[in-house]
Amino acid sequence: MYNDFDYLMSPLEIEDELKKYFNLNKVNLVLDIGACDGLDSIKYARLFPNSEVYSFEPLIHNLELVKKNLNTFNIKNVIPIPLALSDSKGKAIFYVSSGRPNDVEGAEDWDFGNKSSSLLQPNKTIEVHPWLEFKENVSVNTDTLANFVIENKISRIDFIHMDVQGAELMVLEGAKDFISNIKMIWLEVENIELYKNQPLATDVEMFLSINGFTKIKDAVNQIAGDQLWINYDFFPKKKLTHFMYKILEKLTF
Repeated sequence: MYNDFDYLMSPLEIEDELKKYFNLNKVNLVLDIGACDGLDSIKYARLFPNSEVYSFEPLIHNLELVKKNLNTFNIKNVIPIPLALSDSKGKAIFYVSSGRPNDVEGAEDWDFGNKSSSLLQPNKTIEVHPWLEFKENVSVNTDTLANFVIENKISRIDFIHMDVQGAELMVLEGAKDFISNIKMIWLEVENIELYKNQPLATDVEMFLSINGFTKIKDAVNQIAGDQLWINYDFFPKKKLTHFMYKILEKLTF
């Protein structure tokens, strides 16, 4: 699946979970943090037709891709935000990724190297992906989620998709007390230090657990992967079912 159309036609990895926990027509607000070319934003905009999707992307080139894709696929409920969410407001160096694997054919339309840019300096990233390059650093605007929701009069977020290449905990910490007003988070974490001094999966897990979230899906391998976390305060019936299942699981096994 190495072109935009096929990717957009494929189901979301967590589509079943989203359909289980949400009334899709009643989801109001989705954040795609680290949107890159905006394709995931489009998928969420289609799945949640009555929502507003805020698509956060600090790189000017990528932001233009977001706008182009929204126009191409006639998406009206995605709002591009030229910003890198972090744990502070200001300016930061952004390490821009590029490159292409040598052993992939028939994928001329897929930009492999455009998906690993980060607020953090690359570390073992190139060891894991030798073809990946970081030739450019740019200055980007940063702000916190806490500031953003105040400025935009947001009281609650239904769902967050976050892929910010090692800076996930910075974004979460930047939410401050508002973290309790988020229903569900799907984010990438790493088990090795792909970026210099990045928090690892265990750090992110501890933060989310302390703040009342429960992990309901884990697709992390030895290097990296995604996790789905839910704030059961917003899903009391699902919470009861979840914990009953866990009790039965322990009794059975």
